[in-house]
Amino acid sequence: MTRNRKTARATKIPDVVIDRLPLYARCLALLQSRRQEVVSSTELASMSRVTPAQIRKDLSYFGRFGKQGRGYNVGQLLGELWRILGLNRDWRLALIGVGKVGRAILEYDGFASEGFHVVQAFDVDHQMVGQKLVSVTIRHVSELEQRLLKDPVDIGIVAVPAVEAQAVVDALVRCGVKAILNYAPLRPHRPPDVELRQIDPVLALQSMTFYLKALKGPAKRR
Repeated sequence: MTRNRKTARATKIPDVVIDRLPLYARCLALLQSRRQEVVSSTELASMSRVTPAQIRKDLSYFGRFGKQGRGYNVGQLLGELWRILGLNRDWRLALIGVGKVGRAILEYDGFASEGFHVVQAFDVDHQMVGQKLVSVTIRHVSELEQRLLKDPVDIGIVAVPAVEAQAVVDALVRCGVKAILNYAPLRPHRPPDVELRQIDPVLALQSMTFYLKALKGPAKRR
């Protein structure tokens, strides 16, 4: 598998391509668990619900993988995707907000198994401060900057009310955090060099009702 690193750095890779790579990696990991050694683009397309042509185009941004007529080596391609996505190392996370959502995040064991480790947690509730959950001691949010500057993390997870989200994001930015996963209902502002991803199940449900109303017909008056 060859790769022109200079060309790869110079080429602007669309965000949608980056978003699909973890899906391909997940499909390949499943195939590897089944001890399958080779996969065709057609089979990978069936699993990922992406066309074979799109898969080949997505992968072409990063080099040449597989051979025509023979498909992709599952283990080799999975290893390459892990390297491209930075999944071949561990990442340190800080969680801000240990309410119902934050606690669920902290207790979810799926993060650690994929190399994402919550190593610090913060909240404003004095009854929560000092408690230890899943080996992480909860600190007061007023200590956030002091502790993160002394013991940096790679990613911040924001699970606070909307009115508090911007202040928390600003604090994370001041601490040099370049990647933020935001569960707050509103999208905060951030500098261009900070990657922020928004997760809002309510917005997802509200967009889905656009399609449901067409199937169910006009709403009845209450």
